[in-house]
Amino acid sequence: MQDLFIYNTLTRQKELFKPLHAPHVGMYVCGPTVYGDGHLGHARPAITFDVLFRYLTHLGYKVRYVRNITDVGHLEHDADEGEDKIAKKARLEQKEPMEVAQYYTNRFRNAMAALNVLPPSIEPQASGHIIEQINFVKKILDAGYAYESQGSVYFDVRKYNKDFRYGKLSGRNIDELLATTRELDGQDEKQCSLDFALWKKAQPEHIMRWPSPWSDGFPGWHMECSAMGTKYLGETFDIHGGGMDLIFPHHECEIAQSTAALGHESVQYWIHNNMITINGQKMGKSYNNFITLDQFFTGTHEKLERAYSPMTIRFFILQAHYRSTVDFSNDALQAAEKGLARLIDAYNRLQKISAGATTTVDVKGLREHCEEAMSDDLNTPIVISNLFEATKAINTITDGKGTISKEDLDELKDVFEVFVKDILGLRIEESNNAHDKAYKGAIDLLLEIRKQAKANKDWATSDKIRDELANLGFSVKDTKDGFEWSL
Repeated sequence: MQDLFIYNTLTRQKELFKPLHAPHVGMYVCGPTVYGDGHLGHARPAITFDVLFRYLTHLGYKVRYVRNITDVGHLEHDADEGEDKIAKKARLEQKEPMEVAQYYTNRFRNAMAALNVLPPSIEPQASGHIIEQINFVKKILDAGYAYESQGSVYFDVRKYNKDFRYGKLSGRNIDELLATTRELDGQDEKQCSLDFALWKKAQPEHIMRWPSPWSDGFPGWHMECSAMGTKYLGETFDIHGGGMDLIFPHHECEIAQSTAALGHESVQYWIHNNMITINGQKMGKSYNNFITLDQFFTGTHEKLERAYSPMTIRFFILQAHYRSTVDFSNDALQAAEKGLARLIDAYNRLQKISAGATTTVDVKGLREHCEEAMSDDLNTPIVISNLFEATKAINTITDGKGTISKEDLDELKDVFEVFVKDILGLRIEESNNAHDKAYKGAIDLLLEIRKQAKANKDWATSDKIRDELANLGFSVKDTKDGFEWSL
C-alpha cells in the first residue's frame, strides 16, 4: 500500500500515516452549524476532506467517515453565552428550531452534491445524541475534571492542566491565556474564565432543552464532537479534521474533554485546512463579507461578475494546497474556469484518440508523479500540474504530430479517469439537455459542411464558416481526424 504522509497539527510536522486498525480508518470531520446558508468557506473543508476520503479509499483503506451537523448548542455571543443561533432564527422566523435546522441541512447537502462532495458514512446530528453527551459529561465529573454550578456543568481547565496539558494543539500557554482573559466579577457561574460549558441550564425563554441530572438544558458546543466521535469511531480513532479556525477553542476543548473522560487522547492525527479570504480578510458571517454557494452558482451577489459552476468552485479550491490561504477574486475564479475547461478538453480529446503502433510522446510516469504528489500531504496543485503536462502530449497526438501505443493509451486514459474524476472529484458530463444537444448538433453540422467544402477545395465556403464562427466566439481547430470546436 502506498505510503501517505500527512501534516499533523498536533505535532506540527508531516507524519507517515499508520492507521490504528488497518485497513480500517476512522475519520471525523466537523461539519456545518446549520443556522444559515453555506458560503465558500464551508466548501473548503468539505472538499478538502472529501479528497482525503477519496484518496484513502483509492489506497485500499476501508474508511468510516463521520461528519457531524451542529443543530443545538452553538450560542450567539460565544461558546458559553447568549442565545442558541438556531433557536434565535426559529424565533425570528416563527418556526420550530428543528424546522430551521432541517431546512439549512437540506440546503447544505444540496450544495455538497453540486460540488460532487461524497456523502459521509455517517452524518450524526447533535440533537440526536443528547443521551450520549450527558453520559460523557458524567464521566468527566466522575473523573474530577468538572463541576456543577447553578444547574450548569463546567470543565475545570486549571485542574486538568495540572495533570495533562491544556493548549497542546494550538500552542497556547494557560498562564498567558489567564493573563489575557477578563476577570470574573463574582457573579459568574464559572470558577475560572477559561472554564467552558459541558452542559448549560436553559433560561426560561430557551426553547431547545432536554432533561438532565443537573437541569433542563442543552449540551455545550464542544461536547457533541467528543461524544459522537467516540460513539461511532471508538475511544481512539485515526483522523479528526476541520478548518483551522476550529483549532482554538473548539478542538482544544475536545482534546481536554476526551482525555478527562477516557484517561487518554482519542485522535492520532489532527488535520486542518486553511481559510478562504476576501481582500486578505477571513470570509465568514461575523465579518459580513461572505458569499453563499447559491450566490456563486447563480451569480447573484454584487462582488461576482458572473455565475460560477460548482466544478469551477471545486477546481479553484483544489488549485491551492489545503494548508495555504486562498484569496477570493473574480480574476482567480475566471482563471480556474479556464484551467478546468482546459483539463476537461484534454480529457474529452483523450477519449477520441486512436492507438498507433508506437509511442512518440512523453507519457511515462504520470501515475507515479500524481500518486507521489497526493501522498505528500494531499498536494492537489502538483497533481493538477502533472495532468496539465500530460495535456501537451494529448494535444500533440490529436494534432497529428505524435502517436501513442494501445498500452500507453489505456494507461493514460486510466490515470485521467482515476485522478481527474475519482480522486480530485471533478465531474465531466455530457449534457442531456435537448437545447444543448441541438446547439451542439448545429455547430457540428456547419463544421461537417466546412469539412466537405475543404475536400472540394471550396476555400471561400470553408473560410466563411470558420470566420463567421470565430466572430461569434467559437474556436475551431482542424485535426487529423476532422475538427474540434469550443466556445
